[in-house]
Formats: sequence, structure tokens, C-alpha cells
Amino acid sequence: MGKKLIQQRRGRTKGRYSVPTHRFRGEIKYPLGEIKGTGIVEDIIHDPGHTAPLASVRLGNNKKVLTLAPEGIKVGDEIKYSDKKGKIKNGNVLPVGKIDEGFPIHNIELSPGDGGKLVRAGGNNATVVSHNSGKTVIRLPSGKFKTIQSSCRATVGVLAGGGRKDKPFLKAGKKYHAFRTRGKQYPVVRGVAMNAVAHPHGGGGHQHVGKPYTVKRGASPGRKVGSIAARRTGRK
Repeated sequence: MGKKLIQQRRGRTKGRYSVPTHRFRGEIKYPLGEIKGTGIVEDIIHDPGHTAPLASVRLGNNKKVLTLAPEGIKVGDEIKYSDKKGKIKNGNVLPVGKIDEGFPIHNIELSPGDGGKLVRAGGNNATVVSHNSGKTVIRLPSGKFKTIQSSCRATVGVLAGGGRKDKPFLKAGKKYHAFRTRGKQYPVVRGVAMNAVAHPHGGGGHQHVGKPYTVKRGASPGRKVGSIAARRTGRK
């Protein structure tokens, strides 16, 4: 009997395969119901769980929130939370329907009140394209156009932390720790490179699968590798 596959071990979410969330600084969401007022940036901090730096903001009611820091923001700056069209300044949080076309935005809500879901990686930004009867079209960093409700909130500006990929990792250990922080698998080893005991594709005189790598959806967990429940196989 072989040992468990890596995806089976990771599926238990215990020990070395779970994300070390105790190291994260906190949840990054827009405050619920707090759509008006001003906050002061008290600190810019690093969070291992995010590729962008965080800004610690103290609101008018003395409540402290964490938000993703846009480029150019510094300690002492004001961040305005508003639901009306006003001065569009870097770091201000507004409904996308109140932001003019062409402005860069990030940390965008998919549905009003969800706290921000889209465009949260360092150096990224989406662009407001157009407004039409309660809907707003935005262009995501991938180039895809997405239509969302105009009442969804977003932060004005380009997200800080860009250029992080310009610096090479230099050694495998650095990459391992970077991936480990976010619970990602590194390094990824090919099944055919393993021994037969470790993977259904392993073993043999040379590296080959040795059997069809398309498996049915009802296959046993120890066999479920390769193309799972493929719609079609063979040449077109």
C-alpha cells in the first residue's frame, strides 16, 4: 500500500500544510456602515499575508481599521470615507459610481458591503471605464472588463508594493518561505519523477505515466491525479 498523495496530506489542513494565519495583522475590509467621515493614517505596516503594505487608519469615532496602502500615502495623511462625489484623492474610499472615468482604483467590492474583494495584490489597479443606470464597468489588471453595481466601494489610486517581482529570489529557501507564508505548495514535484510508492504516475524504467492520465470523477482518492473527469480525450 502506497503513502498518501501530497494533495491528500494538504487536504487535512493540519501542521505544515495550514496557512499560519496567527502571523497576519488582521482582516482587511471596509468598515461596515462606516461610509462617511475621515480617518488619519497612523502607521504603514508589513503583513506577511499580503503583497501590499497596510495602512493603520484611526477613524473619527476612535476606531482603528487596517486598509491596503495606495502608492504615495504616508503617516499623517487623511483618508476620506464618503458616499457623495467630491474631491477624488489618493486613498479616499468612494462608491465606484462616484469616481470619474479613467481613474485607477483598487480593493473593489463585488457586491455592496462585502468589504472589498477585487484587485488587492501589490502594484495592481483597475480602471473605471463607464457608468450606466446604476452599473459601472471597470477594467481589471488582467484586461477583462467587469460590470458591478455603482454602489460598490473602492479605494482611489494604485496599490503600493509594485516592483516586488523585480528582485529575484536568489535561492530556493527564500521562495519556500514566501510560498509557505501564504499556504502555497513549493516546490511542486512531477508525479512521473516520484517512486511508484509515492504517486500513481511514479516508477518505471524511464519517466512516463504508463497508463491513461484521464481518470473518472468517481475514482478512488489514491488514483485521482491527472485529468479528472475530462470532458473529452484524444485528438480533435
